Parts: sequence; C-alpha cells; structure tokens
Amino acid sequence: MSFLQLHTNIRIRIVTSFLIRAVGTMIFPFMAIYFSDKLGQAVAGFLLFANICAQMLMGFYGGYLADRWGRKKVMVYGEIAQCIAFVFMALANSPLLDSPWLTFAMMLVQNASNGMIGPAADAMLIDVSTKENRTFMYSINYWAVNLSVAIGSVLGGILFATHRFELILGLTGVSLFALALTVFFMQETYKPSTFDTASKGSILKDVFTSYKQVMQDQRFLLFSLSGLLIFSLEFQTANYVAVRLSDEFQTQMVHVGSLFSFELTGLKVFSLIQLENTLLIVCLSLFVSKLVRQASEARTMYTGGFLFVIGYSVISYSNSLVVIIAAMLLATIGELLHIPTRQAYLSQIVKDGARSSYMAVNGLFFQCARLTGTIGISVGAILPTMGMSILLLAIGLSGLLLLRHVQQQDQQIGIRYSQANAKGAAD
Repeated sequence: MSFLQLHTNIRIRIVTSFLIRAVGTMIFPFMAIYFSDKLGQAVAGFLLFANICAQMLMGFYGGYLADRWGRKKVMVYGEIAQCIAFVFMALANSPLLDSPWLTFAMMLVQNASNGMIGPAADAMLIDVSTKENRTFMYSINYWAVNLSVAIGSVLGGILFATHRFELILGLTGVSLFALALTVFFMQETYKPSTFDTASKGSILKDVFTSYKQVMQDQRFLLFSLSGLLIFSLEFQTANYVAVRLSDEFQTQMVHVGSLFSFELTGLKVFSLIQLENTLLIVCLSLFVSKLVRQASEARTMYTGGFLFVIGYSVISYSNSLVVIIAAMLLATIGELLHIPTRQAYLSQIVKDGARSSYMAVNGLFFQCARLTGTIGISVGAILPTMGMSILLLAIGLSGLLLLRHVQQQDQQIGIRYSQANAKGAAD
C-alpha cells in the first residue's frame, strides 16, 4: 500500500489540509497574543472562547447537512466561506487597515466554516476507504497533521510579529488552491436516497431528529467517552503539566562537553517534551504503521492506549528529566499505536446513513477533552502533585475500561452473528 494507491479524494484531502494547517499554524496559535495586545487580555479570552463555540455549533449543523446534501457540497460551501473570511482578514491586517474587530469577525466565520467542513470531510474519508487501508490512511493523515504543525509553529514564531499580513495572504492563496481542487477534482461520495424538504420552521427540529439516532447508539457513545477520558491526559500537558514543571522542576545547568552550557528550567523541559513528541511522530509514524498492519486492530488500540495513559501519568508527577523524556517516548509510541487504529475502528461502528452526524458528535467529545485540560489547572491548585497524578491515572484507566467494554460487546456480537449463520446453514 502506498499514498498514490489511495482514493483521489483521500489524497486531495490530506494534501490540502496539510497546506492549510501548515500556514494556519503560523497564524492562529499566535492570535491570542495579537488580541491581548490590541484589545486586552480579558476581551481576548472571550473572543477566543466565542470562536471555539462557533466551531462546535457549526460542526453539528455541518454534520446534519452532509447527511442531507452530500459531502462535497457542504465542503465546497464551507471552503468558499473560508476564502472570503481570509480575504477580509488580510485586508484587516494590511497597510490600508488595522482592525482587530474585523479580524475577529472573520476568524469567527473561518472557525464556523471549518466546523461545518470537518464532519463532512471525516465522513468522506470513511466513504472512499476500505477496512484494509483505513489504518494506513489515518497513519498518513496523522503524520501529515503533525508535520504541518511542526513546520507552522517554527515559522510562525519567527514571522508572525513582523509579517502577519503576508502570512494571511499566503493562507488566502492556499485556501483558494484547496477550493479549486475540491471543486474540480474531488468526487461526491454520498448521495442521499431521499432528501427531507422540511420547512424552515422545522429545520431545528429536523436537526435534533437527525442526531437522535446517534445519541441512542450506546456503543458509539461509550467509545467516544473513552476517547474523552484517555485524550484528556494529553491536554493536561499543555496546561497543568506546564504549570507544575514551571513551579516544581529544579533549574539545572546542562553542560555539553566543554563546548557550552545552558540553564534548563521547567518551562524549557515542557518545550523539550513537546518537541520530542512532535519529532517522534513525524519520524516514526509511517514505520509504526507498517509494523502493526498485520496485528490485531483491537489489541493494538488497547495496548497503545495503555502506554499512552501510563506515559502521561508519569509526566504529571515526575521531576526527573530522564524519567520525563522516557515517559514521553512511551506515551508517543502509545499515541502512534492507538490513534490510527482508533480512527479505523470508529469508522466501522458508525451507521452508514448518518456518518457525518456521528463524526460531528465524536468531534464534540474531542472538544470536551480539550476543555478538561483547562480545568486541570484549577484542580491542580487544590490537589497535591501525587493526588493529581493518581486522579489522571484513574481517568485514563477508566477510559481504557470503557474501551475494553466496547470491544467485548463487539466480540459477543460477532460470536452471535457467526452462530446464527452456522445455524442457518445447518437448517
């Protein structure tokens, strides 16, 4: 299996999302600093929170539309809205105009349109992939995501302060390129057999009805909840762990032979393990995917999740540089094993006629995992380090138990299905 053997839609989606994310990462992570400087820290926090809410709400509506209209149509509309938003955002940061409020309004449009695109794109990847190539597809996509973030973070730190206008212009050009590829080369993968022509007054009711099936799927909800619990540990790293290392890690002088020495603080250790995680994923992702291709998907997912939980639990407690680096290595290997197989497993348990709606709800659980990362700072101010580590370990193990429960349900369903087939053949 190679990248060129994947469906055209998959290749287009991976390439376009890589380009947009690479340039976008040069801009959006630094917008908190921009809004804080222009409008004040309190206002900046509110504006960024509003952007997250807009993306979450439009994710639900986008999932509903993609199951009613088809994937490509929703993606095209969303990408057109993104292009328009980037054009006006560039204008708001150009030599002609300096408007933080117009910048915020266009970021709101961009986040809303991105939320609308996400479930349609995720469902489309499932539509055109097979059980045999999904783990490989998700491994390639995960590698591309991390590589784009690594490139964008480095270049953004260098260029954002002095070349913000040029970066947004570049993002506009990349967005137009992605729109052209989607319009002219991407194929529609889902054509609903019936289209509900509900009146405007009943659209909201129809959206809720659309998600009723999803919310009644206990297996899917437990699987998504397990992901929320497991991934919440990683999001603690960017919040609670960063604060803890800053306060608790004893500053050390590191000597590199007789060449030079430097001061290693808690914040530098935090940056170091973030860099370690990104570089390991970029370097090992495709290698690990080849190793596990013939292995049991369920066993690989569970083993990876266990390594992930243990690694981040150790990081939440230890103040030893060697132990922290080793724990991040363990957690990253678990991440590489768990995430692609988890995504492939998710694609098998969602219902065919409501894939976009399922992906929208799964995305909501992911956003909730992000929010738990911010809560960890407050809880960490109350609990001692050992208590916080035990709590995080318990949360991660609870997620693994839920995952194991879902896997056992599937095994029982498979056994009953095989027995029914065998009985039917005997009759």
